[in-house]
Amino acid sequence: MLLPKARGELSEALYDALRSETGEVGSLHLQPTDGDDAQIALWAMYELHYAGFEDAGDEMEWHPDVLRLRRRLERDFEAELRARHTATTLDEPFAESLFSFIADHDGPSLAAYVQRKADREQVLELLRHRSIYHLKESDPIAWVVPRLPTAPKAALMELQFDEYGDGDPNRLHAHLFALGLEAAGLRPDLYAYIDDVPVEILELNNAMSLFGLHRRLRAAALGHLAAFEATSSLPSRRMAQGLARLELPPEMIAYYEEHVEADAVHEQLAVRTICGSLVAEEPQLVDDVVFGAFTCLDLEDRYAQRMLDEWAAA
Repeated sequence: MLLPKARGELSEALYDALRSETGEVGSLHLQPTDGDDAQIALWAMYELHYAGFEDAGDEMEWHPDVLRLRRRLERDFEAELRARHTATTLDEPFAESLFSFIADHDGPSLAAYVQRKADREQVLELLRHRSIYHLKESDPIAWVVPRLPTAPKAALMELQFDEYGDGDPNRLHAHLFALGLEAAGLRPDLYAYIDDVPVEILELNNAMSLFGLHRRLRAAALGHLAAFEATSSLPSRRMAQGLARLELPPEMIAYYEEHVEADAVHEQLAVRTICGSLVAEEPQLVDDVVFGAFTCLDLEDRYAQRMLDEWAAA
């Protein structure tokens, strides 16, 4: 996989640095041209910690100048995410209160649109966008595992084991999504469509990496996971029904059908056992759990609204 297209002066300067054969990095003190420029630069720097790029040396993952730029963009991004969030106090019992907080968040639904109205091209566009996460599904939360006490660590590994196919590479959720893409005539290779995605998709993915890569944000990562799982089962059913309505391949439908049952179990595990056991041991982290959950819901809303607006205007 090669570096994506630059979206402004900062990302262009970053890519020049990452491609440097000598390992020398010039000035990376430029300000982002806009949000797209900042988010694609941040995404590329995060990706150095995942699969990396063929045209960026492995040593650039920990280059001090690259890390300084990443930290600068992270601070701005985290500040923006926190500014969107209004502090919310959860009542006891914790699990029921978190479930209520998530359920009370009423945003636009792409899955409902796909179920009833979307045409084939709109769905294929959605799948291309979603591929940026689903082809590395669950990888961002894996960073959190060594940062947890015993009980939430064990519970998170139970959930992750299922996400990674229970040890069967053919059942790995990311692999199932790749099979669905290929059957639908789309490219299944990692990040094939990164140049096509809107900034909202970059924000969705960057938030997960931000939370996962920083130990101090471990509770936000788990709150994000809880909201993600608690809002997945019904939308997955709607997606499967919409894909069947449009006669998309059974491999793509099977991916979403897999998540109808799996995520109904995962939501209980994520909220009650993972987050519940974490805040039982570290009650000062409750606010971060809520912040992570809100961020997941808010970023999904922003992406959904953008796509619904674009499709309505087409």
